[in-house]
Amino acid sequence: QVQVVESGGGLVQPGGSLRLSCVVSGFALDYLNIGWFRQAPGKERESVSCISRSGRVTNYKDSVKGRFTISRDYAKNTLYLQMNDLQREDTAVYYCNTLAGFLPWGQGTEVTVSS
Repeated sequence: QVQVVESGGGLVQPGGSLRLSCVVSGFALDYLNIGWFRQAPGKERESVSCISRSGRVTNYKDSVKGRFTISRDYAKNTLYLQMNDLQREDTAVYYCNTLAGFLPWGQGTEVTVSS
């Protein structure tokens, strides 16, 4: 059974940082291009960043470029998102998955940016 567990969210002030983790069990992430998504209150889920199977190619939503960094640990079957200089508009629930939604959606991890 494949399980996806996101963690690392929380309440942070504007300009602060968080590191999100996504641990997947039951399926090797080595074979997947995978990324982070977020859903803000009242909005559609959107792609934030993705990373290739090799880890050599990354992509970012324009509004997070230069602030967020995606990475993966093959040994731990884990995906990360380092988020720096957080802004109020980054407030959302964050999820990990492939672009096609191949994995079951986890419960997400909530990020709230507020002073």
